[in-house]
Amino acid sequence: MSAPLYQLKAEFFKTLGHPVRIRVLELLSVREHAVAELLPEVGVEAASLSQQLAVLRKANLVITRREGANVYYRLTSDEVVELLRVARSILSGVLQGQAELLADLRANSPR
Repeated sequence: MSAPLYQLKAEFFKTLGHPVRIRVLELLSVREHAVAELLPEVGVEAASLSQQLAVLRKANLVITRREGANVYYRLTSDEVVELLRVARSILSGVLQGQAELLADLRANSPR
């Protein structure tokens, strides 16, 4: 018996639930990167980056190609770029709402 769709979605979002993975996906949304290019941009140790890339590979969000000694990563789909764009839009709305609430609280605070 297969897992319900909502459970699969939850697992998918857990995959996205790490800041290093999000940063890697953002970088790859611009262009393909070699691992050596990702390291200084992500700011973690090579072993940690390797772990996070493995998670993204397992989830089929990225694929690799080897060129000599370099391993290059790229997104498997432009839909990942769209997902990141939508997430940014949602967060912008949430933060805007919080900024408005904070402004209201400050404006109505007793002095």
